[in-house]
Amino acid sequence: MIGFLIALLSGALMSIQGVFNTEVTKNSSIWVANVFVQLTAFLVCAAAWIISDRTSFQTLARIEPKYMLLGGAIGAFITYTVIKSMDMLGPAKAVMVIVVAQLLVAYLIELFGMFGVEKTGFDWKKAVGMAVAIAGIIIFKWEA
Repeated sequence: MIGFLIALLSGALMSIQGVFNTEVTKNSSIWVANVFVQLTAFLVCAAAWIISDRTSFQTLARIEPKYMLLGGAIGAFITYTVIKSMDMLGPAKAVMVIVVAQLLVAYLIELFGMFGVEKTGFDWKKAVGMAVAIAGIIIFKWEA
């Protein structure tokens, strides 16, 4: 249950952050906003690490495969693409498309066992659920 609540909080925070970042971009530039977002995220993470963790950064040298260390770089592109999509589509449409893309890619990662994730079998219920989500985007975007 706690995992479900954390996921709900994560989704809410992503939507709020996207709106905030898009507004910051309107008064600066997309890359200034992105640098600011990543810098403030770094400061918050550094403070949390100092207060609660203190695990050595040398542990990162043991990470295999090394491409798993690209999460921060991917995060910069996530921030960029969220800002652009919210600016171009509006928050609701952008988040719908983003969430469905997340679901689709996450399911494909599980289905094919990519990036060290345990491989799962094809599930018609998940495929139908994805089709319903895509239909929801079409209905939501449909303008009379």
